[in-house]
Amino acid sequence: MTTPMTPSGLINSVAETTSHRDRDDLDRAIARLLLQFLDAQYVTLLRLVEDGSTERVACRVEISRDGAERGPVSLEPVAGLPALADVPAWKSCAGGDQFVQGAGRDGSIQSLFPVHGESTVVGILSIESNQPLPPRDVDMVRGIMRIIENHFALLEYGERDTLTGLLNRKTFEAHFDKLRQRLCNPRDGHPATEPSWLALVDIDRFKSINDSHGHLFGDEVLLLISQLMQHTCRGTDSLFRFGGEEFLVVLDHASAGGAQIALERLRASIGNHVFPQIGAVTVSVGYTKIDARDVPTTCVSRADAALYYAKSHGRNNVRNYETLVAAGELTVKDGSTDVEIF
Repeated sequence: MTTPMTPSGLINSVAETTSHRDRDDLDRAIARLLLQFLDAQYVTLLRLVEDGSTERVACRVEISRDGAERGPVSLEPVAGLPALADVPAWKSCAGGDQFVQGAGRDGSIQSLFPVHGESTVVGILSIESNQPLPPRDVDMVRGIMRIIENHFALLEYGERDTLTGLLNRKTFEAHFDKLRQRLCNPRDGHPATEPSWLALVDIDRFKSINDSHGHLFGDEVLLLISQLMQHTCRGTDSLFRFGGEEFLVVLDHASAGGAQIALERLRASIGNHVFPQIGAVTVSVGYTKIDARDVPTTCVSRADAALYYAKSHGRNNVRNYETLVAAGELTVKDGSTDVEIF
């Protein structure tokens, strides 16, 4: 049985749902809100994930009438996620930006709603019920999702760098803490089979670009590099503007060799790009393995030491902290995160 829907009850539930700031908590609250007011068996929130030219679909959260819950699913390997085009109803909903109704599991009726980001469809809301949703409920879900999408937009605005559109520095600590928790307590069925890495990317001689061409051209370089990063990195990687001309990349689930290849590919992509009025721009990269016991400052400090080594050894190169320490090129001072370079 569903809770009798009253205007005040609906408003209060929506207000409670939009009090959440953490994305996982917000997803769960949305699913529970809809289960509370609809005669539904399952409510599922799906996100779209870019995999090169293929759009894939990952479950953010699914909650059933009996309270069973799953999600968020691991995004690695991303190629293992179902493709949007594999399910015609998904493609019609997200690709056509429209409400779609069709067959669900166990003879149920599945209602699919597109979930909007700032300018595109970024996900799908799936509601499975024994009977088709009546028009009144369809309109109610659309209204609730418009409010939720506005809330998403406000959260997104607060988390993004205004120039580049990348995640900003203040979101990094919360993101890092959630990653560290996953490393400490992998979910059943989703063990951390490969490590995660944190990389600092710094534009070489950026001050001379500002001095020679002006800050407007400097901003253009920052914007173009952020676009190259988004195009070159995986859809599952997290990209931050860390401050000034420095960017941060979190590679979640990558082998040691894969991390080096990915960061070399990023360095080459930027180095091979022709920047208007400026020509060639290069970056130096330092990166380190993320340990479950890390705090953000210690992990960033290790990546920064590798970055400093890259800067002082020719620039335009990628250096790994652990490799440098093993080779004796860096040494950690006792009782400190400080390093010495040889």
